[in-house]
Amino acid sequence: MRVLLVASAFNSLSQRVMCELRDRGHTVAVELAARDAPSPETITRHAPDLVIAPMLTTAIPKEVWSARTCLIVHPGPPGDRGPSSLDRAVQKGAGRWGVTVLQAVEEMDAGPVWASEAFDVPAVGKSDLYRGEVTDAAVKAVLRAVERFASGTFEPRPQGTEGSFRPYLRQEERRIDWCSEPTAAVLRKLRAADSHPGVLDTFLGGEWYLCGGHEEDALTGAPGEVLATRHGAVCRATVDGAVWIPQLRSRRRAGGPRTYKLPAVLALGDRLPEVPKLPAPLRPAAGRRTWTDIRYEEAGTVGFLRFSFPGGAMSTDQCRRLLDAYRFAVSRPVDVLVLGGARDFFSNGIHLGVIEAADDPAAESWACIQAMDDLVEAVLTTTDRLVVAALAGNAAAGGAMLALAADEVWCRSGTVLNPHYRLMGLYGSEYWTYTLPRRAGAEEAERLMSQAAPVSAATALRLGLADRVLDCAPEEFAGEIARSAQRLAASARLRALVGRKKAERERDEAVRPLSGYRAAELARMREIFFEPGSPYHALRSAFVRKTATPCSAPSWVRPNCEQYQPV
Repeated sequence: MRVLLVASAFNSLSQRVMCELRDRGHTVAVELAARDAPSPETITRHAPDLVIAPMLTTAIPKEVWSARTCLIVHPGPPGDRGPSSLDRAVQKGAGRWGVTVLQAVEEMDAGPVWASEAFDVPAVGKSDLYRGEVTDAAVKAVLRAVERFASGTFEPRPQGTEGSFRPYLRQEERRIDWCSEPTAAVLRKLRAADSHPGVLDTFLGGEWYLCGGHEEDALTGAPGEVLATRHGAVCRATVDGAVWIPQLRSRRRAGGPRTYKLPAVLALGDRLPEVPKLPAPLRPAAGRRTWTDIRYEEAGTVGFLRFSFPGGAMSTDQCRRLLDAYRFAVSRPVDVLVLGGARDFFSNGIHLGVIEAADDPAAESWACIQAMDDLVEAVLTTTDRLVVAALAGNAAAGGAMLALAADEVWCRSGTVLNPHYRLMGLYGSEYWTYTLPRRAGAEEAERLMSQAAPVSAATALRLGLADRVLDCAPEEFAGEIARSAQRLAASARLRALVGRKKAERERDEAVRPLSGYRAAELARMREIFFEPGSPYHALRSAFVRKTATPCSAPSWVRPNCEQYQPV
């Protein structure tokens, strides 16, 4: 069929739905709506058989839904209605939730149901839940609804009178009372707003949106007090413990520029009092409940270097710390080394927010890309064991290239890859001119870079960008990866695989050294970073601040540029 996706942003769910429909042979167009709803002219221009809105913050007008079937993906079970459905579910601690695909009608979220899918809710942040369990459920429901629509015989089920419309979850309901609320309640509120909008709070002489929260089981203090810092995060006391808050966003002043999330320590700047810096050990004691973005574990002859950075973005400091951890990992007596977090993003490359906040964004861009290159080079030149990149979630730009540097790439079935850079006006580095053609071939590598389209895990497997796809839920991925890695470490073919990779690396180095690829890529990147008129600077600023900019979107999507968010 011809399917039109209408979305307010090309986010993880919109990308996944597009990829899954295309993988099944449908012709899919994408129309990114501005603040106004999609117009009848938009629908007429595409002439779709079916309209699907995976993520839409405006109502579809009657002229559109009365003329064509329009299916809305709502992140709540049948009967749930309102714009903050998932926020409320996380904040109240719901153990089970759902996604509903319903037909657009006059009343918001009140249309008949074409499909629904339920799921268990783990104790994670809203954005992680959205990219994991919610997106998996949404895709299942959308595909079922599309099959039912194509049959021409299915009659959607009216919702009836169950449920009621719940309004937007405002800051008054999100606000934390540090002097009375226990850690569990504080964590629910922080997790319900972790990526957007954050929890508004006043402390250290400023107003901040608190983004994300993790339990701390050892530190205590006066409720609300800042107790310590760790790798950019701050620890604040609760009435019965403490929580780590990785990111803050300052409140926007009237008439001022839009603000954006930053590591908490960087956002606070000189306001931060003298508190201890408490770096977490790379191998925390078993049973500890504390936050760290990098940790190392071992099981037999398999090492697991786990990392999880907010939004998948990697600053210069994070890249350097991850490189130090990698060097430690390869000093250990393991035969297989697995890279990647237990769930959510693998990596999205350089940290555009930290770069934007730097006194000299060009210099910080240069430092960050060099640090990323150092990390990727270390992976590429590891020839005495097998390195596996385990992608529990999405990867993009330099983060996708970090994965491709490994010997094998294992993806969860829900993973979406964006192996390109052009949407940020960048040529790219991280040795992509070596790794991408090596895996996909020169012609396909050029197509991936120029079209700048996301690819599903299944397509990545077909193109050679992935070696295995594990069809499992987000919570099951870490266990599946551990078992697969242990089987690989115990296999009779392991020594042969290591010997072959060493020989191939030596052969490739003789043809063209890695230093040659790096020098050529960085020459292009240096021109982009240090040219004041380079589109990269405007695109970066617009991306982190979510403002309009001259468009860099590819030809397969018609965007309102303010809404185009490639990750």
